[in-house]
Amino acid sequence: MADADLEEIRKARLAQLKSQGGGEGGASSSGGGGQDDQRQQQESDARQSILNQILEPAAAERLGRIRLVKASRADDVENRLITLARSGQLRQKVTEEQLKDLLNAVAETKEEEKIVISRRKGGWDDDDDDLFNM
Repeated sequence: MADADLEEIRKARLAQLKSQGGGEGGASSSGGGGQDDQRQQQESDARQSILNQILEPAAAERLGRIRLVKASRADDVENRLITLARSGQLRQKVTEEQLKDLLNAVAETKEEEKIVISRRKGGWDDDDDDLFNM
């Protein structure tokens, strides 16, 4: 990534932090829902700006299609991409193949988080009958 890109990402993050800090104080004094909407719009614009800088057009298109099908998965991938960009781990724009790998990684972490509940088959097992014969 070029230094100009990183500087633009930093500016977007700084604007996001300022809007979060300023929005909390203003919302409590005026109770304005408009400020919350404006803050959310600014955050969305900042995220979109960062994603446009770090994704190739084909990858951005794929991410848009994923958002149509499953918005939560797209949010997870976007958050991971933005984190990688902010930490400086992305050296070039993300290709569609790299995005597929990232999607598979997110899917694997989702599978690991599943909770499996195993229930006993019945209230009366054959083993319980043995206790009455003693």
